[in-house]
Amino acid sequence: MFAWWQILLLTLYAGYQIMDELHWYTSAGSAVFAGMISGLIMGDLTTGLYIGGSMQLTILGVGTFGGASRIDANSGTIMATAFAVGAGMDPEQALAAIGVPVAAILVYTDIAGRFANTFFGHMCDADVEKMNWGAYNVHYWLGAVSWMLSRMVPVFLALAFGQPLVEAVTTALNGDLAWLGKGLTVAGGCLPAVGFAILLRYLPVKKHVAYLLLGFVIAALMGTLFSGVGALSGNIAAVNGALAEPVEGLAGVISNMSMLTIALIGFALSLIYYKNNQRPVAAAAVEEDDDDEL
Repeated sequence: MFAWWQILLLTLYAGYQIMDELHWYTSAGSAVFAGMISGLIMGDLTTGLYIGGSMQLTILGVGTFGGASRIDANSGTIMATAFAVGAGMDPEQALAAIGVPVAAILVYTDIAGRFANTFFGHMCDADVEKMNWGAYNVHYWLGAVSWMLSRMVPVFLALAFGQPLVEAVTTALNGDLAWLGKGLTVAGGCLPAVGFAILLRYLPVKKHVAYLLLGFVIAALMGTLFSGVGALSGNIAAVNGALAEPVEGLAGVISNMSMLTIALIGFALSLIYYKNNQRPVAAAAVEEDDDDEL
């Protein structure tokens, strides 16, 4: 069972994070931050950061325009982290089975919060007409309370009364429904790719494909290089300063750079060079046509 103070702190944070997203913008209203805070409260920071980071990547390309509601990734992260630690669920299972569904369901509570906020908004309009600034401040903050309750109430109810159900589901996923549990684990691992796919769908990838290739290859190379440096430092500590073998190992990591990697870097650079040189040629051609018309 969750401790009463864990339920209290997670409920209060659920209300705070939406206010931060709407007003203060300290980044405390992001999925990564929600995972960190939830992990600290539950006593497992690693699980919290893993779920928060995965959820952040999952919604990477999701955005809202105007007054549109979107999935509540922060509350989903809070719930997934709490139940992953409290019920002993696999983090990827918790992300797929709890985090994403909860985030989607809370779209409806977001709409309820917006309706209530509109009521207080009209009261604020009447206060402005009467120049009643004291009442205006009260009604303004009551509107904020409706936003907070749209997150706090579902999180509190789920944490206070939902653990027996989640524990039963976890037992089933690790027992008779192990095949489904493995499927949810795979789905949870694939979810970050969905965020990247959505993001790439809206970015001008065709126009800047060279930079996409270059960034991907450089990121992969940096990962390989840092892995080699980490292995080198471990070897140095293990052999008490015998540098010959570790240096050869690091050199092997760098020298084994595949021809495909070199080809991708060369292709990206040549494409950038080609596009940059096509613009002056095209501009000159347009000027020539204008001169001929004159």
